[in-house]
Amino acid sequence: MLVEERRQRLLELVRARRFASLPELAEQLQVSESTVRRDLEWLEEQGTARRIHGGVLYTGQSPQLPHFEARQPAQWAQKRAIARRAAELIQPGETILLDGGTTTYEVARLLVGRPLHVLTNSLPVANLFAPDPKSDLIFIGGNICPRSGVAQGPYADRMLRSLRVRKTILSVAAINEEGCFNNNLLLVATEQAMIRAADQVIVVADSSKFGHRSLGHVCPLEEVDILVVDSGLSESWRERLASAGVQVFIAAVAESPESAQPEGALG
Repeated sequence: MLVEERRQRLLELVRARRFASLPELAEQLQVSESTVRRDLEWLEEQGTARRIHGGVLYTGQSPQLPHFEARQPAQWAQKRAIARRAAELIQPGETILLDGGTTTYEVARLLVGRPLHVLTNSLPVANLFAPDPKSDLIFIGGNICPRSGVAQGPYADRMLRSLRVRKTILSVAAINEEGCFNNNLLLVATEQAMIRAADQVIVVADSSKFGHRSLGHVCPLEEVDILVVDSGLSESWRERLASAGVQVFIAAVAESPESAQPEGALG
């Protein structure tokens, strides 16, 4: 691959993912990490990428979503492992509803190219599926949050009331004995509408979210059918979720998705 071609491919990968790690980019391009670093230096000089701890952010011409971009690298290895495990739960041809969390975004990246009916209130997620000829995309409209690119509020809720999907996949800010929480009250109401629209509710959350609460209560634990989490989840929390009827899938970080095994009771 010529240098110019490789750098263009690198830019396309970073633009599509918005955040990517060096090992991921090296694997995709089939080159060494040192080669990726040199090419990223060139992209930085062009103003289209910025290297940060753990990877690189796309900084070219696109809507700037500071909250989304700041949170995306956090717990990135856990999010990727969770996303791989969650993506295995989605079958071809299913109708799925994705919210705008950064973990949900990682799931969406892995679903691009599959024959699916996708609904989302997230501009970053919609941008992933918009050019995909294998999926049908419906965007849930409403008031767009400028920090995260997520549609929320009464118009989004009204649209969701008329829709039915096989699976809703949600990210949350916190989980405790009372259930799932988020810190934006408009988004909380929209996520509650997403839950009501689904036959099955899947929550994707890394283990750092457990034992905390946030501003708005999304739902009790009993309304979650499946929870996908990394192996940092304590044994006591695994037992508590099982007693609430939540089926728990543990995603092993830095291991193949096949090694992640389901635990817990059937919801």
